Amino acid sequence: MGQAVRSAQGEIAHFHSDRDVDLRLTDRAIRRFAKDLRHTGAIRIVPGSQWVTLRLDAASDVDLLLTLVSVALQAQQAGPDPAGQAVAGCNDQRGAGFVKADRSGF
Repeated sequence: MGQAVRSAQGEIAHFHSDRDVDLRLTDRAIRRFAKDLRHTGAIRIVPGSQWVTLRLDAASDVDLLLTLVSVALQAQQAGPDPAGQAVAGCNDQRGAGFVKADRSGF
């Protein structure tokens, strides 16, 4: 707990517990991958948030985390999101639990 990953453009990810991590993907990246992310039971997407929450329950979730950190870094390096939305607080303060879906992957 208390661990975070940052880039020059801001925070990329932080852990809320040993199993829950929030990643800032930007609106553009979330729109691009939304269909794939929703099919992964380990992901929580909150409408209007640039953050996704990943629950690390299986080894494959760690692989997904590494992939999403890479996506987050690339999304932030691409420049400001055209939606121009300010980054609000992470999903930990937004409610809504995880929706368990099939674990077919990303």
